Amino acid sequence: MNVVPFHARRVQGPVAIGDDPRRFAQLVLTLAVTNWKLRFFGSALGYLWSLLRPLLLFGILYLVFSHVVRIGVEVEKYPVQLLLGIILYTYFSDVTGDAVESLVDSESLVRKVSFPRLVIPLSVALTATFTLLLNLVTVAAFLAIAGVEPRWEWLALPLPIALLAVLATGVGALVAALFVPFRDVRPIWDVVLQGLFYATPIFYPIEAVADRSETVAHVLMANPLAQVVQAARHLVLGDGAMSPAEASGGAQWLAVPALLLVGLALLGLAVFRRMAPRIAEEL
Repeated sequence: MNVVPFHARRVQGPVAIGDDPRRFAQLVLTLAVTNWKLRFFGSALGYLWSLLRPLLLFGILYLVFSHVVRIGVEVEKYPVQLLLGIILYTYFSDVTGDAVESLVDSESLVRKVSFPRLVIPLSVALTATFTLLLNLVTVAAFLAIAGVEPRWEWLALPLPIALLAVLATGVGALVAALFVPFRDVRPIWDVVLQGLFYATPIFYPIEAVADRSETVAHVLMANPLAQVVQAARHLVLGDGAMSPAEASGGAQWLAVPALLLVGLALLGLAVFRRMAPRIAEEL
């Protein structure tokens, strides 16, 4: 019998994804559900906190920009546009913000050789998706209160949401991997998220920006996050909100944010897969 020398045996090292797609998907779902339950464990209001957080921010911004600054006075269905923008941005913020320290917080899992590392940031994204779906119910209630009639275009709403999920997951994987060797990523990303909130037309309409400077509006719409928010608003309200193509200065300019979205998603996956074998050593 031929015995393979020990030094010649192939030992499987830490990987990002693994060879069993079914096991990978089960691990993502299990960890996401567990995180969802633990997030509200011991809380008196429980799952209601996932609704109250964006609603409280909505209330403050609506009061300021409708009655003090009065930016939203002339905007059609401003409460709906504001709430939808807040919820979509909150999803991106939750995925990427929670993903930053997710590998460090899950050190016991990361140190298992057979555990696919990408499960952790993906489970963070899935947990945030549960919250997003719950918050979209609130948007539906606001639409009913505002008297917005259902449109066939609503059936296409999952498309921008799916693109947002791809963007958030890719960026989340990137910052999660980089945080392991570079702990400065946490404060830097907090500043980036704050800047993105103001650089994305959430509490102000892109129409108002375009009226003052079309160039500035086109620059703002180069942001993939702004494209997703504007696309969702246009699908929900139709002519009540500019389409992404109109806000960008033409359909040809949509290629810029599309390339950024795909590029960031692929970059995040590539960096994560490259760093996955060394993550446990650097924790």
